[in-house]
Amino acid sequence: MQRARKAERKPLSFSTTMRNPDRIAGFLDCLLPYENMILTSDVINKIIKKVLSNKLYKTMYQMRNTYYKDIYCDEDKTYTDVDLEDIIKNSPQNHKEAGFNKGWDSRFDTWYKLPMEFGFVYYEINKPIYISNTGHMLIDAYNEFPKNERKIQDVMLNALMKYQTNNPFRKNANSNAPLPLLLNVLNLLKNDKEENGAGISRQELSIIICWNDNNSNSLYNYIKSLRRQAGFSHSDEFIYDKCLKILGADETKRNRFKMNQICGEAVDEYIRKMRSTGIISLRGNGRFIDFNMIEEDKINYIIDNYSVYPTFIKKSLYYEYMGKIDSNILEIKQSTKIDLTKVRKQALYKYAKEYSQEKIFEELLKVCNKKESTDNILKFINASTRLEFLTSISLVQQFEGLDVNPNYSVDDEGLPTYTAGGGIADIECSDSKYNSYFEVSLMCGRQEQVNNEIVPIRRHLKEALRKNPLSFSVFVAPVIHQDTVEVANLYKIRENLDILTYDICDFITNIKEIQNVQELLNAQ
Repeated sequence: MQRARKAERKPLSFSTTMRNPDRIAGFLDCLLPYENMILTSDVINKIIKKVLSNKLYKTMYQMRNTYYKDIYCDEDKTYTDVDLEDIIKNSPQNHKEAGFNKGWDSRFDTWYKLPMEFGFVYYEINKPIYISNTGHMLIDAYNEFPKNERKIQDVMLNALMKYQTNNPFRKNANSNAPLPLLLNVLNLLKNDKEENGAGISRQELSIIICWNDNNSNSLYNYIKSLRRQAGFSHSDEFIYDKCLKILGADETKRNRFKMNQICGEAVDEYIRKMRSTGIISLRGNGRFIDFNMIEEDKINYIIDNYSVYPTFIKKSLYYEYMGKIDSNILEIKQSTKIDLTKVRKQALYKYAKEYSQEKIFEELLKVCNKKESTDNILKFINASTRLEFLTSISLVQQFEGLDVNPNYSVDDEGLPTYTAGGGIADIECSDSKYNSYFEVSLMCGRQEQVNNEIVPIRRHLKEALRKNPLSFSVFVAPVIHQDTVEVANLYKIRENLDILTYDICDFITNIKEIQNVQELLNAQ
């Protein structure tokens, strides 16, 4: 009998396959029809088809095949079962995970491994598929219209406040609960009169990712010692060498634990996951992370209740622990000490000054073309929310005298955390005469644009016209479906409602050439 490999110290590394909660929820939704079924290769094949059909994953074969690529890029088109069989057959996955056959079976495990660590799902080959209470909560929040972003945030917080580096699904000799450890160190630094209260620097996060225990006092003192050596101006090489020592790794491990991973990719993913909880803010243009003081009561609750935690050897028991919701988290309200409207507006106008117009247009095109941002702030804001933020900035920059009021949720720095809720416009604007309402979406399909966007826009605009007859709405998306244009035109003919529709390129071109936002009325 082969002896199990001894656990070694490894840096904390979250899967980049599941970068945001929406993606996790989308993959879980594909499992839902197979809940309680025995996991076999045949069931895995059906789940894979569901994932491909929902366009959550693409293969090189699809992107090189004009017919399949066209379907993938068009939200109104769908793959047939024959298409999916052909894609799977011609996209062999050179991948092997322990306990799974090489190929697509192992790809399935790669997709769902992190959701299982977070307690959303539990599976083993030839055993039933289970979806936990928190897994169902995440799916339900994702499928609400509009998405229940606040609930999604709470589910992620519930998972990450319990998450352990040495959980039974991982072989890691480092043993801590990353989020409570981070909160305790931040708390110690904030109460230290010698420190500036900025939080923890991006480079110091590499140390936290590699830290081997749950002793927040030791970690705090280690960070203090680093700051005494060179403040906040450490090189990546300096931090990397410190991390290797913490991991007990000699020179032979440099190829295994690469500097660009420990000081780059792993840090970015760590920040994304911690910010998905809603309790972490970015400061200093993305150079530091800190408490989001709007969620001060949640932070204190986690420090008080999860700094000491139970550990598990059995995977099933860890899953049960992770999969239960702590109802207290759902009940704790945001602080009312901070004027969110004020900090949202201040941050918007601050970044409108700091970013160039060309940079904002470039980032708008990136997010609409599903390209990653490399900006130290923008890359940590999910795509839909980023589109609202960037559009708001572009309106401030282009139209002097226009009062721009976005409705996305923010942290205590005024940076967006998730999109505007239902029942209100994404962005409300006004000048001396006109009220204008902007709705932005990454959805390009007919049903999403017409039913989920234009129909609600009509309702909101009719209400707005009662207050100010000089009101109009603007809908912006990467691509505008022809039916969307026709429905908007129909409302103009029937009800004299001005609902303007712009794809992102036309929107950028038009706002560059006009002086006042109401000139958009004459541009179409």
